[in-house]
Amino acid sequence: MDDFAGLKLERRGHTAVVTLHNPPAHTWTEDSLQALTRLVKQLDAERDIYSLVITGDGEKFFSAGADLKLFADGDKGRAATMAHRFGQAFETLAAFRGVSIAAINGYAMGGGLECALACDLRVAEEHAQMALPEATVGLLPCAGGTQWLAWNVGESWAKRLVLLGERVDAATAQRIGLVDEVVPRGGALQRALAMAAQVEKQSPTSVTACKRLINGARHQPPQQVLVAEREAFVALFDSQDQREGVNAFLNKRPPEWRNA
Repeated sequence: MDDFAGLKLERRGHTAVVTLHNPPAHTWTEDSLQALTRLVKQLDAERDIYSLVITGDGEKFFSAGADLKLFADGDKGRAATMAHRFGQAFETLAAFRGVSIAAINGYAMGGGLECALACDLRVAEEHAQMALPEATVGLLPCAGGTQWLAWNVGESWAKRLVLLGERVDAATAQRIGLVDEVVPRGGALQRALAMAAQVEKQSPTSVTACKRLINGARHQPPQQVLVAEREAFVALFDSQDQREGVNAFLNKRPPEWRNA
């Protein structure tokens, strides 16, 4: 076990489980955001880690976002620091080379939902509630919420959540594409770990390349990404995993990935 401010890290085989732990609502602090940045970078350097699962401690909260007490006095300098820390942490999470999965075990509000949006996949428990209510208190989502939400649910639903301050339950979140699956109470982490186990069957070098290409479609025209796709295919032939994967299939045996 490794401890970071407001976070707990546990390695389960090829999966890193990160638990948000700042009771009662697992709100983000400057320290915990910096810790998340360091943690993800550390996991990126660990070649035997293929997946990252992030969840909240307990049964009620994934994360309620930032503690509004930080902004009560209108300190613009503090706001700038927190905005920078949020952006740095969640952009680092989004850039994690493996597969990241949010196991949403309860309320995911503001920066809590933005953390989940920075992940590749999201599993929500049936009682979970999700919202980006920043405009309700004179603020706005500053950690990717206006961008990643629209990519996942489309412009209209993004505007409903951000501009109208609507809150959605787990069933609605799945219907609009905000989460991938809904599971019974207490089942999000187990389902996320099962998804992570599926990742282990894939070549980690291939997964990294594919994720980069899929994400690239968000800010590059298809003509550029299609060229990069072909180049990435050829580049995989420099990896050990490419030879291992093909030969394991031909020899009818499970592959032994080296992430190299």
